[in-house]
Amino acid sequence: MSRRGLGAVASVLDQAASSATNILVLVLAARLSSASGFADFSMVYVTFSVLLGLNMAYVGQTVVLEKGEGLPPDEVRGRLATVCRSSVLFTAAASAVAAAVLAVVGPVLAGDAGRAFLALGLVLPLVLVQDGLRYCFSALRVPERALAADSLRLLCVVAALAAQPAGASAGRLVLVWGLSALPALGLGLWLLRPHVRGARAELRPYLRRGHLGQRFVVEFAVGNGSSQLAVLGLGAFATPLAVGALRGATTLFGPLNVLFNSANAFGPPVVGRASGKRGVVRLTALMGSALAVLGAGWAAVLYALPDRLGRHLLGDTWAAAAALLPATGAQYAVMGLGTCALLTLRVLNPRATLSLQIVFSLLSVALLLGGYAAWGVAGAAWGLAVGSAAKAGAGWLRVARLEAPAPEVATAA
Repeated sequence: MSRRGLGAVASVLDQAASSATNILVLVLAARLSSASGFADFSMVYVTFSVLLGLNMAYVGQTVVLEKGEGLPPDEVRGRLATVCRSSVLFTAAASAVAAAVLAVVGPVLAGDAGRAFLALGLVLPLVLVQDGLRYCFSALRVPERALAADSLRLLCVVAALAAQPAGASAGRLVLVWGLSALPALGLGLWLLRPHVRGARAELRPYLRRGHLGQRFVVEFAVGNGSSQLAVLGLGAFATPLAVGALRGATTLFGPLNVLFNSANAFGPPVVGRASGKRGVVRLTALMGSALAVLGAGWAAVLYALPDRLGRHLLGDTWAAAAALLPATGAQYAVMGLGTCALLTLRVLNPRATLSLQIVFSLLSVALLLGGYAAWGVAGAAWGLAVGSAAKAGAGWLRVARLEAPAPEVATAA
């Protein structure tokens, strides 16, 4: 297998390790906690997930887009070293500020929830910096180093949480979860050190108006905000069973989320190496087609799953979720095409994605609610599928209209 192929495999495995960590953390916390304790832990983990997403958008995405445009080949590595060192220091500084806010908010909140938020403030810089190293390794084209650090993170957090007693408080679980990142953080920094030795840090570009990450933060906020709005809106009209059915059906497509996240997080450095617009589009179109076929194939496998196995996966939710598999499968098939359309724009013209994200995220919300009003939960599922198809079509249309690549570096003003 070629070096590029091995790098792609390492990137996918790294994303799988990261996703498995998040899933197992919630599973172990649920098993160890009381119902109220897990509710407190969940609120803290949702807060962390939002902060993680913001850091990924503002820092991580700009790091993986850095290619050293206009620099001689012998200076590109130095530019990447500077970007990586800067991103680590900025993440550490920004997370320290967020941690200070949590340290103030935690004591204000009553009971275990307040102590859990205070614990998050204590460990936030550790977990955010550790996660941010993945994007540095991706930009440097050494994803196997990210895989090593994130695999250690997975092993440490599972071992640390599994050793906790039943009934442990949310604050204790958050603290243990965060401190368990220390070995992976140390390994990641040690693996990164040879690549950034001697490089200087540049933090001003992150604070400059027009920094590319500002647009990605808006995209992240719109995407997450619209999804939360959809859930809240549907919950106002639908029964809990309907909402559970949609979430259950989506959960079954978790393996595809790993691939989509890998394409978003680690695709730009790989795709950016293609020659010109034609080469980029050819590669991303091939990737999108492959993801679409995988989505349709996975839907077919799930649809043919015996009810006994389905109930083992989702319990009583299986019957309602199974009825939505055709719609959800169609949604994930077109999501593969849409993900790669956005990836193409992210590489060729990063500023072209914001309007698409805003318009079609809101359209998906409208189609979800309108579909439910007209045809019930099945209509809601098909509404999401139609919204994803419209987003994919608009994305590829925007790609076709690009006259020439307009690459930008993360520090563009």
